[in-house]
Amino acid sequence: MMHLPGYAARAVERLEQAGFETWVVGGCVRDSLRGIRPHDWDLCTAAAPEEMLRVFEGEQVIETGLKHGTLTVMLDGSPLEITTYRTDGGYSDGRHPDGVRFVRSIREDLARRDFTVGAMAWHPERGLLDPFDGQNDLKNRILRAVGDPDTRFTEDALRILRGVRFASELGFAIEGNTAAAMRRQLGRLSCVAAERVREELTRLLCGRWAQRTLLKYNDIIGAALPELVPMFGCTQDNPHHCYDVWGHTVRAVGQVPSEPCLRWAMLLHDSGKPACKTVDEQGVGHFRGHPKHSRALASTLLPRLRFSKEDTERILLLVEQHDRPLGDSEKLVRRSLARLGEARFRDLLMIKKGDAVGQNTQPWDVGTLCATERMLNEVLRQNACLSLRQLAVNGHDMQALGLGGAAIGEMLRYLLDAVLDDESRNRREILLRLARTEMEENYGQHRE
Repeated sequence: MMHLPGYAARAVERLEQAGFETWVVGGCVRDSLRGIRPHDWDLCTAAAPEEMLRVFEGEQVIETGLKHGTLTVMLDGSPLEITTYRTDGGYSDGRHPDGVRFVRSIREDLARRDFTVGAMAWHPERGLLDPFDGQNDLKNRILRAVGDPDTRFTEDALRILRGVRFASELGFAIEGNTAAAMRRQLGRLSCVAAERVREELTRLLCGRWAQRTLLKYNDIIGAALPELVPMFGCTQDNPHHCYDVWGHTVRAVGQVPSEPCLRWAMLLHDSGKPACKTVDEQGVGHFRGHPKHSRALASTLLPRLRFSKEDTERILLLVEQHDRPLGDSEKLVRRSLARLGEARFRDLLMIKKGDAVGQNTQPWDVGTLCATERMLNEVLRQNACLSLRQLAVNGHDMQALGLGGAAIGEMLRYLLDAVLDDESRNRREILLRLARTEMEENYGQHRE
């Protein structure tokens, strides 16, 4: 059933030869049963932490969380996480156990885990141990809490987000009682660190079944991201849209590559629409200025979730400019490319395509964007001048004309603007002539 890598098999053997029962546990068991090769392997053992240290004496050991019974052993250059059988104490902060108690039974350890599909253990000789019928839930593509679901989510509210993340990544349905308990415990999400909320939601957004999950569990998403709640049920009343704001957003999310910044930008691109909705006398809805409102909302949400400065700036740019045209001619494409750079230009193309498909009303918009992409590729093929560095003149040339200080930069930007309009102007003699003419017409003399 399972192809245990050699280093993990040797670790099991060493522990058991020392007298400590050991099992393979967690996501690697679940994934192996699904026919998917695990990214990493975890072991659970009857050995106490100090006993594990003795067994692996001479090996590189990282004391990952020794007080909770977890260490990482480097074997054959690969990390292997090993944890002592344990049960958790109370969860007074709603997130972390106040303490752990080491036990000698694998069944007691499995009973503390969140979902049945992750509460199975496997051994190369003893086979599968499945006390909570996780294999059957796996077969039926169901996420079910181990034991009493309210207890599981009261212990650790992060499990609520893990549940919807698993639904998005695995395509599983959340069992009714489990989903109801998740919703009853939503108030406990305030116990979860912002970084963990971001990590779980990012994985949800990038999951294969993200669209279905966002639509079905929007109330859970809203509890984690209350800024988005006004989008739910906000009708657009506009011939360009056949979905409400949330419905459109969810469909658009699924139309961009599963890259975190693109998915987050798509999630937030219309978040400002409810705040600026107006309806005219004909009953048509308008959302004038919504990119600016969406950016303002995102500029508070992203720092709250501890996004990096680089990712925040990238997402904010995409949100703010998702409605701004990129150009329907090579001249306009050159201007957009000079303003944005190639990477952000391509980002916006993907965002715009996703936005257009998510509307489901004007398929010709996608064709227009494809034409813009062809023009982009042609401009890049021509190695067109798009920056001051690519001009056929430089600051020294401007000094020779008599310019100094800030006037040099102003003139170079003027010349770049001229070249963006007509690439053939990017020749030294032409640019010097343009500069002299500009100086004579606007200043009557050389600027200093």
